[in-house]
Amino acid sequence: MWEYTDKVKEHFLNPHNVGEVEDPDGEAEVGSLACGDALKLTFKLDENKRIKEAKFKTFGCASAIASSSALTEIIKGMTLEEALKVSNQDIADYLGGLPQEKMHCSVLGKQALVKAIENYKGAPVLEAGAKIICECFGVTDKDIERAIRENNLSTVEEVTNYTKAGGGCGNCQEAIQQIIDSVKSSTTITPKKPKLTNLQKIRLIEETIDREIRPSLRNDGGDIDLIDVVGNRVIVATRGACATCKAADITLKNFVEYRLKELVSPDITVEEEAK
Repeated sequence: MWEYTDKVKEHFLNPHNVGEVEDPDGEAEVGSLACGDALKLTFKLDENKRIKEAKFKTFGCASAIASSSALTEIIKGMTLEEALKVSNQDIADYLGGLPQEKMHCSVLGKQALVKAIENYKGAPVLEAGAKIICECFGVTDKDIERAIRENNLSTVEEVTNYTKAGGGCGNCQEAIQQIIDSVKSSTTITPKKPKLTNLQKIRLIEETIDREIRPSLRNDGGDIDLIDVVGNRVIVATRGACATCKAADITLKNFVEYRLKELVSPDITVEEEAK
């Protein structure tokens, strides 16, 4: 029996945004009833090209329903570019975590979101060069590669937990292992950055925020201020549109923290000033 968080139970028992958006700008269906998990996602944009409404219909377990409900809450108010940055791990984190065996439910939500946006933009649903690896569940090599890279997967069992690939007849498990080996062998090892003094670290954080982070936030009507640096903890305050955005936590983690980890130190964590 799996242990579910209170947030998962809340979104399962009282799911948000169930149904279909009338006259949607984007829509997608992923999974299949035969496979046990199916999801339809629809969304509508406002005059500023932000997602003002998102709804879902799903057939599946508690994790599938909760993940779909969470996804529709997360992406409301986002631009399509911001929504595309939402990962399956963000969905799981929003719910306080999911059992490893149920992570494929959050991946299903991510797939539906990507395909709905592709539908709106008129892009092909199947990525260029992608091929079906798991015939039972319709999972492509690109889906598997993305799951491996985004979640640092290293075994066929983990790939199955996240994508369902290999969980049917099992004939594709050898191909999945080959993809794992290929991704791992092509991963670039980043040289370790020289250790910085506290003063050097603070200056580099300030420079990175000014050069790499603040301009992007200002393009969307937001801003950010550096409040303090305590060891590897970077404390910031969001301003403007960022201060009221429902996805502010995701922006801090997936954009601000990611850039600071990449350009300053991999040990950095970003948190917002207590209000």
